Amino acid sequence: MIKNYLKIALRGFKRHKLFTFINIIGLSIGICAALVIYLIVNYDFTFDKFHKDGDQIYRVVTNYSFSGEPGYNGGVCGPLPEAVKNEVTGLNAIAPFFTPYRFSAIIPNGTKAPVKFKNEENTIIADHRYFDMFQYKWIAGSAKTSLSGPYQVVLTSDQAKVYFPSLSFEQMLGKQIIYEDTLKTTVTGIVQPFEENTDFKFKDFISYSTINSALSLKDQIQPTEWGSTTSASQLFVKLSPKTNAANIEKQLNALLKKHNPPRPEDKGNKQDFSLQKLSDLHFNEKYGNFDTGHIANKTTLYGLLVIAAFLLVLGCINFINLTTARASQRAKEIGIRKTMGSTRPQLIGQFLSETFLITLIAVIISVALAPLVLKLFSDFISKDIRLNILGQPGLILFIVLLTIAVSFISGFYPALILSNYKPVLILKNQAYTGTNKTRKVLLRKSLTVTQFVIAQFFIMATMLVSKQIYYALHKDLGFKKDAILYISTPYKNNPHSKKEVFLNQLQAIPQVELVSVGGQPPSSGNTNSTEVSYKDGKKEIKTSLELKFGDENYLSIYKIKLLAGRDLRASDTTHQLIINTTYAKILGFKNPANAVGKFIDWDKKNSEIIGVVTDFYQKSLHSPIKPLAIIYHPARYNNNTFHIALKPQTVGGDEWKRAITRMESSWKTLYPDDNFEYTFFDENIAKFYESEQHTSKLLTWATALSIIISCLGLLGLAMYTTGLRTKEIGVRKVLGATVSQIVTLLSTELVLLVLLAFIVVTPLAYLAMNKWMQNFADKTSISWWIFALSGVGMLLTALITLSFQTIKAAIANPVKSLRSE
Repeated sequence: MIKNYLKIALRGFKRHKLFTFINIIGLSIGICAALVIYLIVNYDFTFDKFHKDGDQIYRVVTNYSFSGEPGYNGGVCGPLPEAVKNEVTGLNAIAPFFTPYRFSAIIPNGTKAPVKFKNEENTIIADHRYFDMFQYKWIAGSAKTSLSGPYQVVLTSDQAKVYFPSLSFEQMLGKQIIYEDTLKTTVTGIVQPFEENTDFKFKDFISYSTINSALSLKDQIQPTEWGSTTSASQLFVKLSPKTNAANIEKQLNALLKKHNPPRPEDKGNKQDFSLQKLSDLHFNEKYGNFDTGHIANKTTLYGLLVIAAFLLVLGCINFINLTTARASQRAKEIGIRKTMGSTRPQLIGQFLSETFLITLIAVIISVALAPLVLKLFSDFISKDIRLNILGQPGLILFIVLLTIAVSFISGFYPALILSNYKPVLILKNQAYTGTNKTRKVLLRKSLTVTQFVIAQFFIMATMLVSKQIYYALHKDLGFKKDAILYISTPYKNNPHSKKEVFLNQLQAIPQVELVSVGGQPPSSGNTNSTEVSYKDGKKEIKTSLELKFGDENYLSIYKIKLLAGRDLRASDTTHQLIINTTYAKILGFKNPANAVGKFIDWDKKNSEIIGVVTDFYQKSLHSPIKPLAIIYHPARYNNNTFHIALKPQTVGGDEWKRAITRMESSWKTLYPDDNFEYTFFDENIAKFYESEQHTSKLLTWATALSIIISCLGLLGLAMYTTGLRTKEIGVRKVLGATVSQIVTLLSTELVLLVLLAFIVVTPLAYLAMNKWMQNFADKTSISWWIFALSGVGMLLTALITLSFQTIKAAIANPVKSLRSE
């Protein structure tokens, strides 16, 4: 029976090649999109799902409120782990560890020169408790003994092979690795890195007890300072089975209050601890994830799933529309089959098998195309995302379920319609043969409208996202961002004399216009804030004030306009500052000049306002402009960022390239053990909107695919409709109808459906886009022309699509269509 079904299906495909092609292409696009999006979404949602008792593991994080401004830190203060160990109940285990920024490593090589590795990432300070909670496979050594003493190190097998490529893992034990030139450690264990998706990508594990023996580490971790918190100091806890997370949080905050009680001067400021689920680690931007991988956005992932669902629905709608539209052509076949004894379930089985075969062909095409599609998005998805059917059992299950689901959704309704025909009426030519009835089936019209609602929604969303990105990248942010780069020098082994030499060498480069030494550029992801107050004689105005550090060239390089007062001078201290217009207005000064000479209370000292500058954006347009001050650091060379303005470059010239080459040469002379890294300021600004740019690219592709699917379906319906009305068209032409009249007749109904879709989608798109725009403090307008252009564009696309068939039918010779009459 199944063989017979397949034979009939293949014959039908052969007779109706074009309709079969349209169905396969529509389903292939939807299934391929679903497959690629599944790979992307599944990749992020499977992070750290493999850990034993993972639902009981939490990270302790720190929350702040500073003058009403919230702050978040994924780390804890240094003494907390020991206090938790001794004073908190309800925990099965704790795992403190420390994540230094970057470590250099030196491998002694006998009589030969040692092998140096610069800026090795993913090094942590940990002990056996880490390996008890996060269970690695041990190749050499053991969790209990390998990190039991100071100056011991455990390596992952990958890292071990980098350090000791010619040795076996057993031979590596006892070898020496020197970190940061002075920290001499001995290899005591080798572990297999996690093969699953994880944010725990650490490679070097230095024993935690080394902290008390190495002064450099002790200064970083500050194990006795309750008031100092760093994101490098991590603490994970595993709760006992019946323990409530809220109870642990209560005990943690009681510890904080006990060991670091609030002071009178801390009024208005708050600090507390909370527990973050292990499953949240990969998705929470507020707390970060050790900087070992990207932070995924659940909203974006759910949005991708919606796009996949929409594209699948479009493909299924095409199939349902074309199959039900062609129902009358199969009426006699069904009538004969029923007369010969076929039951309705048998007919449904036959039609579903035809649908399944088409879907299977579409799935095969989709699997073949998926790797190419992944390459198209390789610039913003992980390199670890790839199609590997044999190595991903979950992917096989997804493909099987997807094939069954699409087959059922696409084929079930048409199968019910076709199998419901009455053989007596069919053989009398009275069953569902009226073309007018066929054209006006409510379901088909509704599905066609749904197709164009989805397509136009994508068009409108794409246009608005693109408009907002353009607005953000071209808006006057209050400073110059082109032809400026900045370089951060190392914090260690970096005396004043080195920086002085580097500054002089930079200034000597002909292509360099100006150099400033300070802190962060005007707009950056980092924030340095303090609390200040101002007394105007009547009341005290307390404010959180953001700080930027610069020198006498800082304003000049970034072309920040000075509205009143003077610029910074080399003789200034931290108690002379330039404020922005926003802060001047908060203090009550409508005229910026009136703020100059006034004093604010900062760090229990009076600080003089020496100037007022125009407002500029300290972060992306997602964040509002906040009160800000620019100050001259007394020991400016402790601020390790050099801001360099380049002279204009000739068209096609290489002046900047030569300047950067000279900068690198100077760097290597002064800092041979550190990599030379520089950042162009405008590129850093553009990175603020990477997420939106990725969204725009995805929407552009979704829009194009939805239009293709919708137009294919429209073309198929037009071909079928004109085919049914061939004789009617011939009669109208004989009676004097013009080509334009016939084209209008054939196109009117489908064009009206496109217009109806526009009316339906416009308010929906406006509400969705308005909600998305709330993410920006400064945003472009939702212009009327976005909707108008989308509607006109979709209408023209539909007319052009229809014209291929309607014009062909209108200019056909009526003699041929009426010959049989």
